[in-house]
Amino acid sequence: MPSLKALRVRIRSVRSTQKITSAMKVVAASRLRRAVEHVEAARPYGQRMERVLASLSSRMAGLPGAPPLLVGTGKADTHLIVVATSDRGLAGGFNATILRETRRRIRELLPAGKIVMVLTIGRKGRDGLRRDYGRLIHDSLTDIGRRQVSFDEARDIAQRILVLYQEGRFDVATIIYNRFRSAMTQIVTAHQLIPFQGAADEEAVPAVGAAIYEFEPSEEEILAELLPKNLAVQIYTALLENAASEQGARMTAMDNATRNAGEMIDRLTLNYNRTRQAAITKELIEIISGAEAL
Repeated sequence: MPSLKALRVRIRSVRSTQKITSAMKVVAASRLRRAVEHVEAARPYGQRMERVLASLSSRMAGLPGAPPLLVGTGKADTHLIVVATSDRGLAGGFNATILRETRRRIRELLPAGKIVMVLTIGRKGRDGLRRDYGRLIHDSLTDIGRRQVSFDEARDIAQRILVLYQEGRFDVATIIYNRFRSAMTQIVTAHQLIPFQGAADEEAVPAVGAAIYEFEPSEEEILAELLPKNLAVQIYTALLENAASEQGARMTAMDNATRNAGEMIDRLTLNYNRTRQAAITKELIEIISGAEAL
């Protein structure tokens, strides 16, 4: 049975941990509110751009002169996987779910004879994949969105990917991240960036009797201008979703940790009181026995 001193030290230690987790929960909740505002502001723009590009790409399907970002290289031998994680831990299963999906995709692609390149965003992604798939990591970016995710950072990442694509280093690019639904729910999402793959939308294919639009400049020029910008927008949206998901997961994890620390303090306090009572009872018995012996 642990001594009273050991129990007191343990209770103080757990209380200190509880204060830390409680403070981290409050900070995460504050950051989550701002992150959700940014996500809700960015979602309509990204979705609308995808609809416009889907409508234009449906007209260009199968036609000569289509941009490479739309039609691809004509093969799918080399895959670039962009893994968006966080730089810090203590966020529950936020990073683990992204890394699990990444490993699953790699295990599917490698046996099929595909070449895989990995671009990690965040220290947790780099550290989590380094042991098993370190040879596949092409580059690693850290401190992205350390204070707040900016479009300039997303544009720089998009430019890195475009340079690799123009050099013929890969055929398909996919980003894996967590899409924010609520503080307790984040959805692992794998979104194909290159070649462009817009979601099916009723606006993509004009209905019978619908208006016919003429574009100026031509569809080819518009797509050549919008597709690189769309790449940056989609990466920016993914980073915003990831930032909100990270804060939501951290807030939930710290809330659970604070609650568990409280329960542990209650158990330790009860054990401490019982041990102290047993020690007092033992001392009384020894005093009474000594008095009777005299």
